[in-house]
Amino acid sequence: MENIQAFKRLLDVPRKVVVVTHFKPDADALGSSLGLAGFLKKKSHSVQVVTPSDYPSFLAWMPGNDEVIAVSKDNPSPGLRAKAAIAEADMLFCLDFSALKRTEDLQDAIRQSKAVKVLIDHHLEPEKFADFEQWTTASASTAGLIFNLIEELGEEDLIDADVANCLYAGLMTDTGGFRHSNTTRSEFMIASALVGRGANPSLVAKLIYDNNTLERLRLTGFVLAEKLKVLPEYRTAYMVLSAEELKRFGSQTGDTEGLVNYGLSISNIRLSVLLHERKSEIKYSFRSLGDFSVNELARKHFEGGGHKNAAGGTFNGTLEEALKKFLDLLPEYKSKLNS
Repeated sequence: MENIQAFKRLLDVPRKVVVVTHFKPDADALGSSLGLAGFLKKKSHSVQVVTPSDYPSFLAWMPGNDEVIAVSKDNPSPGLRAKAAIAEADMLFCLDFSALKRTEDLQDAIRQSKAVKVLIDHHLEPEKFADFEQWTTASASTAGLIFNLIEELGEEDLIDADVANCLYAGLMTDTGGFRHSNTTRSEFMIASALVGRGANPSLVAKLIYDNNTLERLRLTGFVLAEKLKVLPEYRTAYMVLSAEELKRFGSQTGDTEGLVNYGLSISNIRLSVLLHERKSEIKYSFRSLGDFSVNELARKHFEGGGHKNAAGGTFNGTLEEALKKFLDLLPEYKSKLNS
C-alpha cells in the first residue's frame, strides 16, 4: 500500500470502522470482511461489518457472523442501520469489489460518507473513490490482500485462529481449492502462514464444501442431467435456470454457486456460462480457460466484469431474451474460443 505509514498512524487511534463488501457476498468477500474486522477489534477499534444482501448459509460459521448487518429487500430495518453506521464511520473499508455499484442500495451512502475510505480488492479496473488502496490483480483473493496488509503493518501477531480461518476460507475458495490458474507460490505461502496462526484447512473445507442441503444437491443433479448444454463448435457449455425451477428445488442464496464450474470440467470446453433468473433481472456467471477473457465479454455486453477467467453480468428482460443475446454473440468469438 502507498502511504503505509500514514495509514498505520490512522489505525493507531481507536476509531469507528465499517467494513462493507459486495452484493451476494461469497466466501472471499465475507471471509476477508470478518477476518479484517477481527484484526481491527484487536486494535481496539469499534467495527461493524455490513453486507448489501444476505449470503449463503454455509458461510454462517465464520466468527463474527452474528454481528453482521445484512441488508434485506424485505425488511427496511437492516438497511437503515447499515446506512446509519456508514454515515457515522471514521473509516470505511470497501472489500472485494472494484465499483461502488456492486454495493447496490448502499452505494450512495458510501459516496456521501466523509469517512476515510480504504479499497482492498483484486478485480480489474477499480473505480477511483478511495483515499487508500490495497489493490492488485496479481492476488488470487481479497483475503490474501488482507493478510499482506497486516504483514506490511508488522502486526501478524494479532492474527488469531478466528481471523486465520476467515482469511483461509477466502483464499481457498477464490483459488478453487488451490486448483485455479491464479494459484501461485504466494497463495501457498499465505496459506502456510495462516495455518501457522491457527487456521484449520480440513475444517474450513468441510464447512464450505461438505455442508450442502439435500435440496442443493438435488438442484445440482437436475442441472447436470437436464440443463447442461454443450456447443462443441464454440467450445462452450451453458446452463439456464428459471425462477420456477429454482423455486421447485427450494433454492436459497448460494445454491447456484459453483454450478458454472461444471461446464469447464468437460474435455475441450473453454467457456462455461450459467444464466439464472432473479426477481428483477437475469444473472450471468461466466468462467473460461486460458486467454479467453470473460471480463471483457461481461463488460462489453452484459454490464458486468470481474476477473479474466471469472466474471458476471446482468440483463434486464426475459430469460429467453438473455439466452438469445448470449448465443447470438458466440459467432463473433468463435475464432478466439477455438484458437
